[in-house]
Amino acid sequence: MSNSIRDREFRLSIRGKLILSLSLIGITLLVSSVISMMEYTRMSTYVSDLIAGNIRSINSAQKLSELSSTYNLDLLTVIGDDGQNVLVPTFDEDEFLNSCDTLKSTVSNPAVLQLADSVMYSFSAYMLTSYELKNVLLDDFTDTRDWYFFTLQPKYKALKTYIDSMTEVIYGDLQKNSFTFQRGFYRSIVPGFVAVLVGLILILLLMFFMIAYYVNPLAKMLKHLQAYKDGTKRDYEYTFEGNDELSTLNNDIREIVGENIQQKKRVSALRDALSQKSMI
Repeated sequence: MSNSIRDREFRLSIRGKLILSLSLIGITLLVSSVISMMEYTRMSTYVSDLIAGNIRSINSAQKLSELSSTYNLDLLTVIGDDGQNVLVPTFDEDEFLNSCDTLKSTVSNPAVLQLADSVMYSFSAYMLTSYELKNVLLDDFTDTRDWYFFTLQPKYKALKTYIDSMTEVIYGDLQKNSFTFQRGFYRSIVPGFVAVLVGLILILLLMFFMIAYYVNPLAKMLKHLQAYKDGTKRDYEYTFEGNDELSTLNNDIREIVGENIQQKKRVSALRDALSQKSMI
């Protein structure tokens, strides 16, 4: 008796089984979607910051290149005036140094930082050499063109080489971060793909569960009940194991059919008795 009461207390109804199955599918899809969104947001924010830093660094490197190139061309213009203009072009060193400091603050690649230091050293050497221009122009024994191409220009080429090398390294970081972003995107959708796959498997299992434990028993119950009604079988013989509403329904049908059989027997016996009395 206690076992029967305990079975009834823990019996899960058909509605409960369906709700539980569908809830598990929904929870699985929801959790995986949240994980996918969180992973994508994390990767997107992290890599976007890296890419934005690379772009700022590239802009700063281009600014350094433009400033030095413009100043170098201004010096060449003065050289081309054959000494008539002895005014040395001005150069905004503060802007150059600020751009270099900004670049160093936006990168974490040791190679870029090392090249940035090299840019600073070569810039100092180039500027110190350029300050000699006024004296060179005033000196009658110095060929200004030789001084420009053989003394100043090598310093400028060294500066430009370091700036270009630093820009190439930054571009490499940008490509790597872009690839990381793409790889992170595909990695972030993996939980969603897995969730869809698990959801499909759960749906197939639920379908199998419904067919095996509900659709097939109902079909067999109807078949046996129809066989009893048609007279093919004299009794309702279908039984299956279960402890839910479907099992209760099958037991109730068997009881009703059994009562119907007993009723038919009583009616038949009553008819026989009345027939014998009429014959007497």
